[in-house]
Amino acid sequence: MSQLEFEKPVLELEGKIRELKNVSSDDNLNIADEISKMQKKVDKLLKQTYAKLNPAQIVQVARHQDRPHFLDYVEELIEDYTELAGDRYFGDDQALLGGIGRFKGQSCIVIGHEKGSNTESRIKHNFGMARPEGYRKAQRLMAMAEQFNIPVLSFVDTAGAYPGVGAEERGQAEAIAKSIETCLRLHVPIISTIIGEGGSGGAIAIAAADNIYMLEHSIYSVISPEGCASILWRSAEYSKDAATALKLTAKNLKELKLIDGIIKEPLGGAHRNKRKTIENVGDAIEKSIHNLMSMDKDKLIKTRKNKFLAMGRKI
Repeated sequence: MSQLEFEKPVLELEGKIRELKNVSSDDNLNIADEISKMQKKVDKLLKQTYAKLNPAQIVQVARHQDRPHFLDYVEELIEDYTELAGDRYFGDDQALLGGIGRFKGQSCIVIGHEKGSNTESRIKHNFGMARPEGYRKAQRLMAMAEQFNIPVLSFVDTAGAYPGVGAEERGQAEAIAKSIETCLRLHVPIISTIIGEGGSGGAIAIAAADNIYMLEHSIYSVISPEGCASILWRSAEYSKDAATALKLTAKNLKELKLIDGIIKEPLGGAHRNKRKTIENVGDAIEKSIHNLMSMDKDKLIKTRKNKFLAMGRKI
């Protein structure tokens, strides 16, 4: 597990627990009581630490490399998943994946950003930064969902769309705009979950949804703190100030009515218990699908549009 600076006291205690377990197994010593006491200290320290995280620290947790990724959610939540590749124009993008499968018996289209879990896979998936063909693939899959009258589940985890020259030449801005438009015009439910980073247009391209959820320690913003700091202060050193000013935490966005719900993470963050995190996300999606599938299609699309039109307005 990669280390977070503010977690060091916890990690030190956990290291001692591992040492005690090795002693116990090697020397047949019964030190279960001592291990139990130390584990309680760890839990208490984690609870205290995560209860007072500032926005900059939440950014670090959202980016933690051990958080469950899109393919982890697919493996645990989606049965009979079949990946569908290509945008039918240029090629296939491995940063934004998608396919068809069944969620708790309900056929669905699943799309999401995949960052990768090691050096090789991160390069393959371009660190979750999609090119235009990724967003055009998403549009194609959403159109398929509408054709077969099945819901769309999207999982957002990207620092933003890829800003390379080739991506711009192939119409990155148009692809993102068209993807947002496709989301808003869908006559089937679309449910989006921010599972890590939700960065800029690269995130909202698949998150203009009926229900938008955020994991407790995820982030969602128009720009990264570093990018914001480099523009406003001409230095990335002010990223902590930018993180606070951007109001990018789940709590901030729920208060601003930009998301529909916050999904609790296990004690110490999603990176400490992937299975429980995925289970919590699955429970939220299941409830959402049940409510949305019973809605009239015209009412569904009207409610979705009104929701986004109301954002930022004073009542």
